[in-house]
Amino acid sequence: MLASSMQIKRAVSSSSVVASAASNPYDALHKIKGGERGSLTDAVEQALREAIVTLVLEPGMMIDKLAVCERMGVSRFPVSAALARLAHAGLVEVLPQRGTRVKPISLEDIRQHLFIRRALEVETVRTVALMRDSATLEALALNLDQQREAVTSGQRLRFHVLDLAFHGILFDSVNLPRVKEIVAVSRNALDRARQLLASPERLVHTLEEHECIFKAIRNCKADTAAKAMHDHLDQVVAELRRSANERSDLFEP
Repeated sequence: MLASSMQIKRAVSSSSVVASAASNPYDALHKIKGGERGSLTDAVEQALREAIVTLVLEPGMMIDKLAVCERMGVSRFPVSAALARLAHAGLVEVLPQRGTRVKPISLEDIRQHLFIRRALEVETVRTVALMRDSATLEALALNLDQQREAVTSGQRLRFHVLDLAFHGILFDSVNLPRVKEIVAVSRNALDRARQLLASPERLVHTLEEHECIFKAIRNCKADTAAKAMHDHLDQVVAELRRSANERSDLFEP
């Protein structure tokens, strides 16, 4: 059963703080233990990626490498190496003679990544609906129960993780790791934009869309499941266009 309107109102007040809750965004980073150069770079990359995706480091913000070094207790090399990887992933960009900044969100990039997701996720969910796999149905049902709890309690970031897991269960069930990897790249490019949509009302709508997908899979209705996934991804596009109008400072012109 979906969250009631009263529960949504409670969620509105409890989740009004966006990811930039800390006055100093670098407070979200934590010191890491020493290790091999490669593992340090991995740790810094993961921490910065999470901060960028959750909008703690907002689009357009210049990244202070020294602040990252001091906060995480590492030298400049792993920070520079991590930022190079994030630049390759399209999350940061190097501005000549200015430094590195979090890349503004590009609606054109989003359009292309959603095209990829539609093509692959719609066919994935169609396949899952034909499989009639009880383990997959149980995993999806449990995930949806947890999504309802997250919506009711206004846990925006937890819902985001569960949203990722919901789609991950679908890919794992068809055992196509290459496809899952391709979609993961596109999701990474979309996830920080999706954080802008994480109002309590949008979380409820996302949950409803997930439940429609699940119901179709459970009833072995492949075409219905495919349409439900297609509609779900279409809603992301519509919401992002509205967000771009409201927060134009976070998007590329």
